[in-house]
Amino acid sequence: MPDQEINTDLPNSFELLDFELAKALKQCSEIGLLWDDIPAARVIEAEMLEEFKSELPPVTGVTTSDHRVSGSVNSPEVPVRIYRPENYSDALPALLWIHGGGYVMGSIETADYVIKQLVESVGCVVVSVEYRLAPEHPFPAAIDDCYSALQWLFSHADELGVDKSRIAIGGVSAGGGLAACLAIMVRDRSEIPVMFQILMCPMLDERSETHSSYSITDPRVWNRDCNLRGWEAYLGQKIGDRKVSPYAAAARADDLRNLPPAYISVGSLDLFIDENIHYNQRLIQAGVPAEMHIFSGAFHAFEFQVLSAQISLRAWAMHYEILKQAFKSI
Repeated sequence: MPDQEINTDLPNSFELLDFELAKALKQCSEIGLLWDDIPAARVIEAEMLEEFKSELPPVTGVTTSDHRVSGSVNSPEVPVRIYRPENYSDALPALLWIHGGGYVMGSIETADYVIKQLVESVGCVVVSVEYRLAPEHPFPAAIDDCYSALQWLFSHADELGVDKSRIAIGGVSAGGGLAACLAIMVRDRSEIPVMFQILMCPMLDERSETHSSYSITDPRVWNRDCNLRGWEAYLGQKIGDRKVSPYAAAARADDLRNLPPAYISVGSLDLFIDENIHYNQRLIQAGVPAEMHIFSGAFHAFEFQVLSAQISLRAWAMHYEILKQAFKSI
């Protein structure tokens, strides 16, 4: 859809931003610079993450171990990191976690700290996936890696101390989009029972035709230009192509029936808010139990970027509670 057909006179001054998030945003650099040299941007991101984590208090009571699992046919092994709460002997529920990064950035380390906090708070096992990144590895590399990791989690549940009947999937941003696609793939293949999907500001629709997809242009947050570039890197210039697979962009699925129950969270100043609302509505219309929460005054993935803000603490408390209740439902 051409730009001129969309009303772009939407709030973009961020005057509605939560006070603590606005204060933190002033210290942020322009993320659009990553497109100049993606490999170099990955190195910088890794260095910044290490510095960021060094300033945070340690999370105790959680053990981690790194493994490599078999990939799909003719694909390399997939690195995964297993998180487990200490002092648990019974079989635990598990979450397959998929990191964000617009399909071109991110790693297991991206959410390492917050995943440790989640494991400590929820009392579950988490398997975090290091999927292959675009543009070097376009679709279907990432989703294939995520499915391979889920297969491994399910087939090794007993030795991991995991209850096979309580396996959930989730992620943030591109990872949330991959989790939504994975839920569709799991339903279609009927090989692995997944009981829940937690989608944090998921990246669902490459067409980017909604009002909100045009409204966020601030260079310090994930904006329209970044979004289009990320999709192009992942899909290979197929933006708007009617043949885009629902395993690449979940919003492309014609049928959302019989998917796992879902929880979607997003900020009111996130360019994904419209497509997230629409997807949640479609899930409900398809008979899928779906809950959604919109955090007023929040930008994209705020709770991962500004951990100490009150709105972030509220968001994580809600995420934890949603997961706990989902795991108790079986």
